[in-house]
Amino acid sequence: MRLIGMMDSPYVRRVAVSLKFLQIPFAHEPVSVFRQFAEFSALNPVVKAPTLITDDDIVLMDSTLIVDFAEQLATPERRLMPADLQQYARGQRLIGLALAACEKTVQLVYEFDRPADKQHQPWIERVRRQMREAYRLLEAELNCEGGWLLGDSITQADISAAITWRFNQFVLHEELAVESHPKLAEFSRRAEALPEFASTPLE
Repeated sequence: MRLIGMMDSPYVRRVAVSLKFLQIPFAHEPVSVFRQFAEFSALNPVVKAPTLITDDDIVLMDSTLIVDFAEQLATPERRLMPADLQQYARGQRLIGLALAACEKTVQLVYEFDRPADKQHQPWIERVRRQMREAYRLLEAELNCEGGWLLGDSITQADISAAITWRFNQFVLHEELAVESHPKLAEFSRRAEALPEFASTPLE
């Protein structure tokens, strides 16, 4: 399988780290949707990262859909979503919070890249509030005992939350103080030290 996209995208990185935890082999092709638009378009005309090209040459896109596909390929003991329905629902809630936080971080980055006279302050404040609420709720879910979000084993909820926090601190750290999110910061540090994360650096 081929994973197309740059690791500075939290969505591409989410897929790559997940594939490693699931022990699904893949080749990473760092093609940029901005600098290599034509090259990316030849692989996926929609030009959306991440793109996954399966061994059967089926082109998949959207990190959540790709991760769901990968779960179907993995052996049961490697899967990253709980089998228990209640825990599964809780995991989906946490993933939703992480992805919402990530989406709002990306929206702010794009908004701040616009000329100052083109930025819409009410929109910025709305997105900023949504982003901070998502991170506040994630912080509240964490304990200080060294476990993971859903227990002793790492799940997709942990991967999504850790990658989102790392991305925010990489591109927009001035918007979210580490001091206000000590559990998230420590959680991210532990996750980033794992081989699956460390071998997939944010670039």
